[in-house]
Amino acid sequence: MVQVDKYYLPPTRLVPNSPQPLLHYKGLFSEGELQPEKIHDILDKNEWKTQWIFRYGPTQTSHYHSRIHETMVVLSGKATIRFGVADTDPDLDKSTWGGAKEEGGIELEAKSGDVFVIPAGVAHKTHDTSPDAEFSLLTPGRGRGIPVSNVRKALANLQLSGYTMMGAYPKNCGDWDFSIGGEDEGNFEISWEIAKPERDPFLGDSPDGLVGQWKAPTRYERINPRTKL
Repeated sequence: MVQVDKYYLPPTRLVPNSPQPLLHYKGLFSEGELQPEKIHDILDKNEWKTQWIFRYGPTQTSHYHSRIHETMVVLSGKATIRFGVADTDPDLDKSTWGGAKEEGGIELEAKSGDVFVIPAGVAHKTHDTSPDAEFSLLTPGRGRGIPVSNVRKALANLQLSGYTMMGAYPKNCGDWDFSIGGEDEGNFEISWEIAKPERDPFLGDSPDGLVGQWKAPTRYERINPRTKL
């Protein structure tokens, strides 16, 4: 049985968030199953495209993807991920540990084997990673796809260290942007109306995943998403 935790995150002044819930599949993969090339196969079967594997540093800027849904798989290590609010100071120390952030949001522990399915518009910020390591893109390219003839081989040859995650996006839905808050103020419905994928990245057509958990919102729900923890 897959453990599916879901979180409704209302819009803030700077971040659209989404009427669709953030989904967290705790421990979906065992340690022995955390082979990037095999996870890529599952994504590909469900019409999601692997675009990157990053090793994360101690923190990052809070951001959201305004026009595309995202899934992230924790391949190694552990961290805290803050969802739902923008940073209010460009200084990363202040925004991560000094309280320079919008009010609200949630912080979730992320461990190897966990999966997050993130609706377009939902802000996220990974911090307090362990083991300590420097930020690095581990896959070939620039993080917007893996431009090699044999993606499986490239993934199988990676050496993972520190806190690493794999990111994927629905196929044929464009590239991800990196919005830090305020870019879409007054026009949040751009994110709220991004089409629901036909299949969950890992659960396929199961109602346990986004197929069953993401509903078509009413206009009121689009404007006033509710928080449910």
